[in-house]
Amino acid sequence: MTPRTVAAFTDTYLPTVNGVTYTLQSWRRRWQERGGRMDVVFPGAPDYDPGDGEYTTRSVGFPFYDGFRLGLPGVPDAVRDADVVHAHTPFALGLSGLYLSRRIDAPLVASYHTPTAEYADYIAAGPVADAIEHAARGYERRYLNAADAVVVPSEPAANHLRNIGVRSRVDVVPNGVDTEFFARPDDETLTAFRERYALPDRDEGPVVGYTGRHGFEKELTQIPPAVAAADSDPTLVFGGDGPARDAVEAACEDAGVDARFLGFLPREELPALYATLDAFVFPSPVETQGLVALEANACGTPVVGVEAGALEDTVVDGETGYHFPHEDTAAFADAIDRALADRERLSERCLARRDQTSVEHAVDKLEAVYDAVSE
Repeated sequence: MTPRTVAAFTDTYLPTVNGVTYTLQSWRRRWQERGGRMDVVFPGAPDYDPGDGEYTTRSVGFPFYDGFRLGLPGVPDAVRDADVVHAHTPFALGLSGLYLSRRIDAPLVASYHTPTAEYADYIAAGPVADAIEHAARGYERRYLNAADAVVVPSEPAANHLRNIGVRSRVDVVPNGVDTEFFARPDDETLTAFRERYALPDRDEGPVVGYTGRHGFEKELTQIPPAVAAADSDPTLVFGGDGPARDAVEAACEDAGVDARFLGFLPREELPALYATLDAFVFPSPVETQGLVALEANACGTPVVGVEAGALEDTVVDGETGYHFPHEDTAAFADAIDRALADRERLSERCLARRDQTSVEHAVDKLEAVYDAVSE
């Protein structure tokens, strides 16, 4: 049977670069290769021209987060023939998706990418932030309960939704990694990358780091003191950017760590960055999957991840990396040292698990969800 026509609604898409964008692009490309159609509705941006099957709504800047645009509700006529509506947000564009699903009597699938309560810290602090978080969680629960199915990228995320009262069908569908793209580059490419960014060769000492959005909720300020406390004395590298960048730089200065900040890298350079790192360090306790951790693993790089949230499952302790307890700097440093000492074996295990985390595997599961809600 030809895959169904899907209308995907999202609050974040190109030109914004993040995990949701990558996931949606990867799913869409694989869906089209299977003969289906997956249109995307997203907030318009002045510096991006939509391509085929991409439709924008009016948008305004989001005052609490530079670079993010808040989409205004809208349903383009071109997506009104959808068989399935897939909302990747519960906010304005998600409400548009809900409206469309009811209007054309099509099932609504909702993806749970990021806890909405996280954004309370961008708006306020203290009791006000707590009140906003409570209200956000209540709204999120009501929205997800209006869906025919909720897609989550990990079992911990599914358990979280059940614990906060989500009664809709919940299916675990990993975001998936493009394992054709995320693979270890050849030695010549890695040497050129290190020279371009003045990073040490492997025989000059270990390199650890992080790339992705610098959000306060990811607690990246825990990395510098852990690196400073590690006996292995690694070089620390940060890729990406975001609102917490200044705080991370200050944490490096306070810890006496001379970190390298590379900023946002072209996507084609990400495999080289991952493969250059001897360990990817990830203290974020709020991940629903932690896609960057899986991308690092696909390039043969073990992950030192916090034992909280989805990273409890995403990082397989002793196989693809090591865990450490949340906010335990000494244990974080020890896990870094263990990962570096065990780097070769961990790297082999990471590469052996690539097929289990592929986009193709994820889209197989996604198609099964669409089939189930359409029966």
